[in-house]
Amino acid sequence: MNMIRSGAPSRDARGADASLHSLTVRLMRDADAAAWDAFVLATPGGTFFHRAGWREIFRDVFRLDCRFLVAEREGKIAGVLPLVHQKCLLFGNALISAPFCVEGGPLAADEAAREALDQAAIALMDKTGVPSLEFRSRKASRPGWRAATGLYAVFAGPISVDDKQNLLAIPRKQRAVVRKTLESALKSEIDAAPDRLFRVYSESVRNLGTPVFPKRYFAALKRVFGEDCDIVVVLDEGAPVSAVMNFYFKDTVMPYYGGGTTAARRNGANDFLYWEVIRRAAGRGYRRFDFGRSKANTGAFAFKKNWGFAPEWLEYEYRLKPGADLPNKNPNNPKYKLFIEAWKRLPLPLANVLGPLLIRGLG
Repeated sequence: MNMIRSGAPSRDARGADASLHSLTVRLMRDADAAAWDAFVLATPGGTFFHRAGWREIFRDVFRLDCRFLVAEREGKIAGVLPLVHQKCLLFGNALISAPFCVEGGPLAADEAAREALDQAAIALMDKTGVPSLEFRSRKASRPGWRAATGLYAVFAGPISVDDKQNLLAIPRKQRAVVRKTLESALKSEIDAAPDRLFRVYSESVRNLGTPVFPKRYFAALKRVFGEDCDIVVVLDEGAPVSAVMNFYFKDTVMPYYGGGTTAARRNGANDFLYWEVIRRAAGRGYRRFDFGRSKANTGAFAFKKNWGFAPEWLEYEYRLKPGADLPNKNPNNPKYKLFIEAWKRLPLPLANVLGPLLIRGLG
């Protein structure tokens, strides 16, 4: 893409000049990764989903067209935008920041850099001809853009260094469930490889009627993010019954890809699993637990709310071509009902073969 320049001065929240020199916006290069991540870590609003490693994963695992954008001022990064062109015959054609992620909208040091990234993304929208540009923002702030509200919520709260305090922070009814699992024979382990996670996760999402990610996706996440990504597995008499892949960023742990077998619903393994994530993360010095996002009116939404976390509604923002509708890949969409019911009945080996062929267009 051509570089976009912006020489117009703007002012940051403190009223100081934020742009005395021109900005350039360009595509991210491999050599930018370290500086990109340093900017994300240092900038308020930076999240795990803004990290540079996602570019490699989107590109190499899903073969998606990555348009990660860097805004620069005097050779230093002033903003980043992890933008991806996701095109699928079944699920539509869009520029998204960022697919498969909770968040990932423009992250900028000042308003001038934010505006430059917005304009560069709009230029890409025009160039590619996509009907929609999606920013996964926590709060909508762009006049004239459409906002999708009331669909997804995140659940997060503080955790203590003290296990007893963390247990007491769970509402009474859910706490009783957790206490019962602590008296059972359930055990947890940390896995270095995704094999057991994939075994229980693939069964779980098939039972929900959802295509599964390829196993290589989980292996790539572990390889790319290293110690900032781990896998907790719960065993019942030596057999894996539930598991979750967790992301770690700043002071926060986020259980992200999790699931359980049919047995996990009977023995409380899923409840034990998330308690073990909290306990282990607290012991490592993390002070915030982020349960991630869930769709409204789903079992996952109710499960997370039972742990005492209040929902914070996300406000994803969309710039649409004239006449285009908001994308709707929500499984609650009636047009997917027959597909979901049929998928639930697929033999697991077949679902694991077909799922990765479809999933690159979802998320």
